[in-house]
Amino acid sequence: METGGNSLASGADGVKRKVFYFYDPEVGNYYYGQGHPMKPHRIRMTHALLAHYGLLQNMHVVKPVSARDKDLCRFHADDYISFLKSITPETQQDQLRQLKRFNVGEDCPVFDGLYNFCQTYAGGSVGGAVKLNHDYCDIAINWAGGLHHAKKCEASGFCYVNDIVLSILELLKRVLYVDIDIHHGDGVEEAFYTTDRVMTVSFHKFGDYFPGTGDIRDIGYSKGKYYSLNVPLDDGIDDESYQSLFKPIMAKVMEVFRPGAVVLQCGADSLSGDRLGCFNLSIKGHAECVKYMRSFNVPLLLLGGGGYTIRNVARCWCYETGVALGVELEDKMPQHEYYEYFGPDYTLHVAPSNMENKNTRQLLDEIRSKLLDNLSKLQHAPSVQFQERPPDTEFPEADEDQEDDDRRSDDSDVDETNGGKPLVGRVKRELHDVESKDMVDIKESERANTREMDASFADISINKGATSGSAPDVKQEQQGNSNNPDQKVSEMNL
Repeated sequence: METGGNSLASGADGVKRKVFYFYDPEVGNYYYGQGHPMKPHRIRMTHALLAHYGLLQNMHVVKPVSARDKDLCRFHADDYISFLKSITPETQQDQLRQLKRFNVGEDCPVFDGLYNFCQTYAGGSVGGAVKLNHDYCDIAINWAGGLHHAKKCEASGFCYVNDIVLSILELLKRVLYVDIDIHHGDGVEEAFYTTDRVMTVSFHKFGDYFPGTGDIRDIGYSKGKYYSLNVPLDDGIDDESYQSLFKPIMAKVMEVFRPGAVVLQCGADSLSGDRLGCFNLSIKGHAECVKYMRSFNVPLLLLGGGGYTIRNVARCWCYETGVALGVELEDKMPQHEYYEYFGPDYTLHVAPSNMENKNTRQLLDEIRSKLLDNLSKLQHAPSVQFQERPPDTEFPEADEDQEDDDRRSDDSDVDETNGGKPLVGRVKRELHDVESKDMVDIKESERANTREMDASFADISINKGATSGSAPDVKQEQQGNSNNPDQKVSEMNL
């Protein structure tokens, strides 16, 4: 199997990376409800494995700051965020109309602490983007994030707030988004479907499967044409078949798009034996995607996502944390508080099954050829220029209140490896117009309340693009998806 990517000037793949790991010990307490396949407890299990494999001492362990209302409203509609903030299991029967409007209640249930849960996992992803912006680290990890189905105005597929879109908006760079969850990354693709600032690439099961989008013919719209790549796969794909697509496609993407940062959604429901999945990847095969993207030496944000056989989710994300650190882990699992979950073998790796691979060599060749052809059309496209501060931009003078807000965006994350002290070396970010007006179709009236620029440096810093003409609001009819994105199938999941 091919190893490594086209490493850039920062060094060979063997070079150690500085890694920030975002974790809130409360995240495992949230509970979607009896019988629901999404179990935040898997994040706590992952953390326990990291601790007992000795990986935490090799990273900066950071407790994320909860995302604020206005942080979430950089992408999501104000009334939707207000709804998530106010709804509780006790009051939901009085808001049936709102529940239906925002697609909350069935696959996306109301549970105790729902809004706090959203703030926590979104805060970790946005916090990771902030650290990457300031070169505090080479890789940032938030296994609680990666909830890629959430839309601007509604929940979807177990996802309420789209932390991925928020982290991409936070990054001051040209961003590549890569999704290896078994489900199509529809919420992220939709958000950036008409822009060439963000390229989205999703490898997913396609057919009679949630969310029903992600046809190979869905390539982006307007300025975003050819900046959305979809890799539709069938049941039973194995490591070798998967990498025969992943590596040549991603090598070409890196060559023609040349991102300043990569966001990799590592949904573990593409593993063999997942409760809701139908792929046949091993943990090493899944992690090979992380290893390959790491090898390009571009700032990298690793996020979680789907994964419903939770013992395998914890195995996978533990191993991939080791990949991020450049550490190979022993297969024999150390004793820890969740050891009984991993019997009878008590090993880190599990063997793939003998299920049929329905992805024929001919099919894979056709997909690879089509996508590489699409990418070749970008080689002659005019490059998009990015600058961290637009010309003629002036910063308002800060006052004491503004100073308090500013600290939130840059150094209020707590470094658990530094005695709980705030991280030092705060760097003020410059105003960055993350979106162009022609990137998206903007509903001015809908966002009027949050679109006036506050007179504080902090709001410019953490809410870049919060003026009108910034936040994406891509209408579904613009996308030209060949499948109905509202299509419902039996498994509504990540």
